[in-house]
Amino acid sequence: MELSFQPAVVVEVTKVRPGYQELRVDCSGKTAQAINFPSLTGLCEPGDRITINTTAVDLNLGTGGWHFVMAVYEKSARLNGLEGRGHIMKLRYTPAQGRVLSVEEEASAYHHIFQGGFDLEETPVMVGSLHSMLAPCAFAFKHAAPRKRLAYLMSDGAGLPLHLSRAVPQLKEAGLIDATVTFGHAFGGDLEAVNVYSALLAARHVCRADAIVILMGPGVVGTGTKWGTTALEQGIFLNAVKQLKGRPIALVRMSEADPRSRHRGVSHHTLTVLRHIAPRGCTVPLPQICRDDTEIVSALDGMEHTLSWWDTEAVFAALVSSGLDLATMGRGPAEDALFFHAALAAGLEGAVLSAAGHKEENIRM
Repeated sequence: MELSFQPAVVVEVTKVRPGYQELRVDCSGKTAQAINFPSLTGLCEPGDRITINTTAVDLNLGTGGWHFVMAVYEKSARLNGLEGRGHIMKLRYTPAQGRVLSVEEEASAYHHIFQGGFDLEETPVMVGSLHSMLAPCAFAFKHAAPRKRLAYLMSDGAGLPLHLSRAVPQLKEAGLIDATVTFGHAFGGDLEAVNVYSALLAARHVCRADAIVILMGPGVVGTGTKWGTTALEQGIFLNAVKQLKGRPIALVRMSEADPRSRHRGVSHHTLTVLRHIAPRGCTVPLPQICRDDTEIVSALDGMEHTLSWWDTEAVFAALVSSGLDLATMGRGPAEDALFFHAALAAGLEGAVLSAAGHKEENIRM
């Protein structure tokens, strides 16, 4: 693995939120911007000498022009030390490895849940392939079932620190997400888990979630091939949901504006998952607005899954006026409405399934 890095000096801390700093830095006489995760490196202050990873920017990749702080020098009073409990390492055997208290380990109060006697109890689980699906899916879920609890599980298929997400703190503050679990090498959730199975059980039995949504963090890895993308984790996670006796719901990646033909209509990533990886019998929610689109319908026809159709127009209008930060691949609802309608349909599906058998819940459509 190759990486490029160089020294820099912090000029200004421009934005702070828990576990996250944005910096303006001087790098060999040029001004640049960098992101720092204090849990990995310690807090930065103006004047600090740092080392930044410049690899993605040097390659003109999709980090938005941001470097990442690798190390902070001097200021020994702010050096990190070990506190608390836990013996599970994330980012294992790298210079950034760190320990967490995973929800499964013996020191956890919830250790007993993961011995084999618990399942998902038919909890609906919405599984998708892009972090940008989170806001519309969660919004639709809470719009329809405001008293139900929703947990977000973040995989390690893209960005690993949950603190990188702009959406998660906004959604938690708005009451649209009730709990977060990071699993694999992703970190920073309310709970840490070793894998998707234990993360699912933690969401149901520790967070007491009535529904769950699983998506990777910001970003996605793709190679323009059928099999070379982290988006295919969607099928693996749908299998896990079914094996744990949950109700698997597949979020459909759709677009009317993506410049790449393979992602217009129904994305080839979604089609690969539903045709070749996901277990039979998943629910596949779709927006009514594309029911008469023969190309979309034929792409999904004949699969051994259940298509469900949802009127998303009203909730779409509410989403647009919600003030949430909404974008996918740089496009908002005005530029790529179909993407957001599809994610909204999944949220509505999850809300209705979460309320099945619970007459006290008022479902609003």
